[in-house]
Amino acid sequence: MDKTLIVTNDFPPRPGGIQAFLHSMALRLDPSRVVVYASTWKRGREGAEATAAFDAEQPFTVVRDRTTMLLPTARVTRRAVGLLREHGCRAVWFGAAAPLGLMAPALRRAGAERLVATTHGHEAGWAQLPAARQLLRRIGEGTDTLTYLGEYTRSRIAGALTPQAAARMVQLPPGVDEKTFHPGSGGAAVRARLGLTDRPVIVCVSRLVRRKGQDTLIEAMPRVLRAVPDAVLLIVGGGPYRADLEKLAASRGLTDSVRFTGPVEWEELPAHFGAGDVFAMPCRTRRGGLDVEGLGIVYLEASATGLPVVAGDSGGAPDAVLDGETGWVVPGGRPAETADRLVELLRDPALRERMGARGRGWVEEQWRWDLLAGKLRELLAPAG
Repeated sequence: MDKTLIVTNDFPPRPGGIQAFLHSMALRLDPSRVVVYASTWKRGREGAEATAAFDAEQPFTVVRDRTTMLLPTARVTRRAVGLLREHGCRAVWFGAAAPLGLMAPALRRAGAERLVATTHGHEAGWAQLPAARQLLRRIGEGTDTLTYLGEYTRSRIAGALTPQAAARMVQLPPGVDEKTFHPGSGGAAVRARLGLTDRPVIVCVSRLVRRKGQDTLIEAMPRVLRAVPDAVLLIVGGGPYRADLEKLAASRGLTDSVRFTGPVEWEELPAHFGAGDVFAMPCRTRRGGLDVEGLGIVYLEASATGLPVVAGDSGGAPDAVLDGETGWVVPGGRPAETADRLVELLRDPALRERMGARGRGWVEEQWRWDLLAGKLRELLAPAG
């Protein structure tokens, strides 16, 4: 692979799923052939120190823009062109197609031979808005390939592109580190620490926002408890919706049956997945389709850990589940349907084991980072 310039507004130490995706992919490319041009995480001494410390640990060159939000302005475009020429890059990977992919024509004129732009959930939202659709069309025309997470995002975004650009789309979802997320990830220790050793555990690992459906799980718990009286819902993560969720649990008299861990360090996440018997995140679509789940990598991380999953039907979440094999897809925002699937799984250890094993196998077959990084290397390779 020739040298690649990665242009992105989403890169660690800024937290988030897109950031983790890009970093994991970058680490699997040849570090001597990667240059990252990214925004600064946040202003101030603390942010600068955290960013500098992170960048110093990377095996590839990281160049930070002075802004905290990288946009395709004339200045940023000139800087990207300068880096392309300075480092002799022949390929460009836009970490998020919109809006940075608008710089593609300028980089092409500067000598880039391959231009790949990755789409996420927000581009699917853009595709519904007239002005944003036009920008997506321009990005599709200016790049060689737009990648997509799954069939949901592909179908939405393709409708905004020219037929030629839509035909060039290639699937490139985030991967799962099957060596980190596995059935022996330390869940027993988490259970013991939380006093849940002898209780059936439904675990939800995600940011606490309305779309994710933690409130649906709480509303489902009374129905679950009538069938499985000692069950507990373990909600892992932080976010702006936590106070509302705690009030909801208290109002339903579920203080002992709904536990909140708060934010958890990344290194501890595999063990928290492993603390569950079942993984559930019944996400739902909001804001008229503008707030949707792009894919839901947590379902695959749960599958890699050997858990059956219960997923909502928002956006691309069903793309991360083999319905009826690795778990079930339920209507988002429907506590009764969610509860019925949870009860079925909690009452049937053989079913949990069968679905968990199928999910683990599926991750190993199709979702490993090394497989997906290989696809990215092929996309970035100049023709001929």
